[in-house]
Amino acid sequence: MPHPRRERFAVVDPATGDAFDEAPDQQPDELDAVVGRAREAWAGWRADPEARTAALLASADAVEAAGGELAPLLTREQGKPLAESYSEIARTAARLRHFVAMAPETRTITDGRPVHSEIRWRSLGPVAAIVPWNFPLQLASAKFAPALAAGNTVVLKPSPFTPLATRLLGSVLSAALPEGVLTVVTGREPLGALLASHPGIRHVTFTGSVPTGRAVAAGSAPGLARVTLELGGNDAAVLLDDVEVEAVADRLFWAAFRNCGQVCMAVKRVYAPARLHARVVEALAERAKTVVVGSGLDPGTELGPVNNAAQLARVERCTARALEEGARAVAGGHRLDRPGYFYAPTILTDVPPDSPVVMEEQFGPVLPVLPYGDLDEAVEAANATRYGLGGSVWGTDLDRAEEVAGRLECGTAWINHHAELSLDQPFAGIKESGVGVAGGPWGLYGNLRPFVVHRPREGGR
Repeated sequence: MPHPRRERFAVVDPATGDAFDEAPDQQPDELDAVVGRAREAWAGWRADPEARTAALLASADAVEAAGGELAPLLTREQGKPLAESYSEIARTAARLRHFVAMAPETRTITDGRPVHSEIRWRSLGPVAAIVPWNFPLQLASAKFAPALAAGNTVVLKPSPFTPLATRLLGSVLSAALPEGVLTVVTGREPLGALLASHPGIRHVTFTGSVPTGRAVAAGSAPGLARVTLELGGNDAAVLLDDVEVEAVADRLFWAAFRNCGQVCMAVKRVYAPARLHARVVEALAERAKTVVVGSGLDPGTELGPVNNAAQLARVERCTARALEEGARAVAGGHRLDRPGYFYAPTILTDVPPDSPVVMEEQFGPVLPVLPYGDLDEAVEAANATRYGLGGSVWGTDLDRAEEVAGRLECGTAWINHHAELSLDQPFAGIKESGVGVAGGPWGLYGNLRPFVVHRPREGGR
């Protein structure tokens, strides 16, 4: 029977600001059936590792084959350049293959007792994967690939700003997976909150804002479900006094502005030595003024729009306040006069160090560049935030740069680059940047629980 209210909701193209399609607005009372099917599918899915491997490898092939359909749809609803959408799809397929090849290791405990003790690994059950709008497919795969490879089933909820490509991805995957193993649900709140708190869910993996992450953790607490939270960052790039400004300017710019700055581990503030500060600002501003901004479907576009009206308003407020406090926009500093959610790539100087654009995560195409006189002060300023996801140090003396990187309070530190991750490495933050670990074997074991079996050794009792 159709639901009498809010059966569908509009999906907006951020390059035009107009709705171009609709997605099902699934209601909370549908979750019991969805989670129930995931629970039923779990028994067969966890029981046959060989069949699971074959299905996931077929899924990866299917994702690649559907790239021509998925990429334009992802760009249409998210805004990013088409080439970046294709990269998301490639990453999705790669993650499936990566985790399929990563089997948990059974271990034997040798401690002098006359028993044979073995540590085995078991899956958890239905997993709720709740994904934001900045990398809908890539972040979805970062959650469902290890969960499925570990023998769990998954209920995947995308952001209501970007539901369409994820729904299509779910359809593509369903052709290779048994029924109920991966289900995509779409809808507006409180659907995500109720999924996270559903008593049939055994692991909640969420990427998004700190306030929503807290709500997810609180909602999952009564059922004691495991929680993995990636809650964003405010990554600092510290430039040393031996940095070659022109040599790193392109890398530094794109580390901040890729995906229109809508990257949790993007560079969101730069600390430059006072004697180099003007050169750094000039080099970054030159790139901000010449980068091609437009619809992600246009072949020449390098930078797309901000994804949604609410985020654009946040970027505008954050920048306007900085300007009111005395900051100066050397490039940008305003919304572009065209349809859609376009904001001019912005480089700010003379920014008060306690301005929200410095202390908070602006999550848009705005970058403050702050001078420092003493390196210790720069490191202290880099660490003076409630976030701790990533950070980077830039200079020619790599030993010195590595020493400074070791002083950053974050989960990942890069030297002379930023926001590059391998599928083999852990990804986690400290402080309010999250709880738990994704990536590599840590991501796989985060979806498993240990099961210990003791038996007497031969001749024992």
